[in-house]
Amino acid sequence: MLRVFCKTLLITKAKDSTSSHGFFLRTISSAESTSGTLVSTNQKNLTIYYLVNSCGLSFKVATSMAQKIHIWTTERPDSVIELLRTNGLTNTHIAKLIKMYPRLLFYDPVKTLKPKIEFFQSLGFSRSDLAKFICSDKAILLSSLQNQIIPTLNFLKTFVLTNENLVSALKQYNRLVGYNVKKILEPHVATLRSYGVPDFNISKMIISVPKPLGLSILRFKDITAMVNRMGFDPNSRSFVVAIYSMSGLSKQSWERKREAFRSFGWSDDEFLLAFKVQSRIMLTSEKKLGKLMDFFVKDLHLKPSDVAKYPNLFLLSLERRIIPRCSVLQVLMSKGVIKKDVHIVSVLNSNKQSFEKRFVTRYEGETPEVIKAYEGEMGFLGFDR
Repeated sequence: MLRVFCKTLLITKAKDSTSSHGFFLRTISSAESTSGTLVSTNQKNLTIYYLVNSCGLSFKVATSMAQKIHIWTTERPDSVIELLRTNGLTNTHIAKLIKMYPRLLFYDPVKTLKPKIEFFQSLGFSRSDLAKFICSDKAILLSSLQNQIIPTLNFLKTFVLTNENLVSALKQYNRLVGYNVKKILEPHVATLRSYGVPDFNISKMIISVPKPLGLSILRFKDITAMVNRMGFDPNSRSFVVAIYSMSGLSKQSWERKREAFRSFGWSDDEFLLAFKVQSRIMLTSEKKLGKLMDFFVKDLHLKPSDVAKYPNLFLLSLERRIIPRCSVLQVLMSKGVIKKDVHIVSVLNSNKQSFEKRFVTRYEGETPEVIKAYEGEMGFLGFDR
């Protein structure tokens, strides 16, 4: 029950992204405190005031949240906010976290929140990475440390072996924290082992492409069986990467993209070859696939069957990588500095340092136009211009 007291609360103004809103909290006298409506109004205003001024939320968001939570005293919320700030969370992090789960303000900071934060710190999270991690998913601070977090991470560590690898996995996919060992993780591991996937490849999956581990048991089994039928080697990292690529698509999306490759003139064998070489091509949007193939065929005069041998091309950015590099080659060819028989696919696939050393810094003295071309200031007109 609200204690009868007299206390003057501050008059303040809060702003959201579109307009200003003024609100005030009146002095509650002994007589007024008997009015349930007045107490409720002041309590709601205190909630809004706190969410805006202490948590960094906009007035609009705070007003909406005040319908769901009620702050009667700021002692517990203040302690929660202080704990978060002490452990590296900025105002932006705190606003995001409280907006995601406002009831966190009422958790016991000493018994419930601090032990979890200290546990993640013990794994080797940097201060900045821990702040990002904590506010990336509400389940991280809400899950039971003893019954969920520790058992799950201990299970994962039997494969990844070190805390450093474990932190890499968690940064890659924060939802790993919430996966049940008996109901999800152990069945998935059993499925992989049934196809002969060795533990070192399971480790690679956990560290670099862990998202499929959150699939339902049936869906995970279906995808793994399909990858096996396609002829992927269970001893190769490509096996688990293929599972990852397929897990990001519904069956309908898979068929639409498969049809897109058929529209390029690819045979089933050419598609399978491309997918086995680079399974991530199926995560590229249909729009980008079409745009890239159009450029390869019309502007670079490559045959679709040739492109199928180099599927990594579909992972590159047309605007940021392919066109600037082609523009550099165009300048050098037009000046007669290099021959026109350059293997364009190899050039596009080469890393940044190698390309710059071979075609930019090597010639920028005698052909300064390569700098403009490389920085995207010159359009690509074709190698025959």
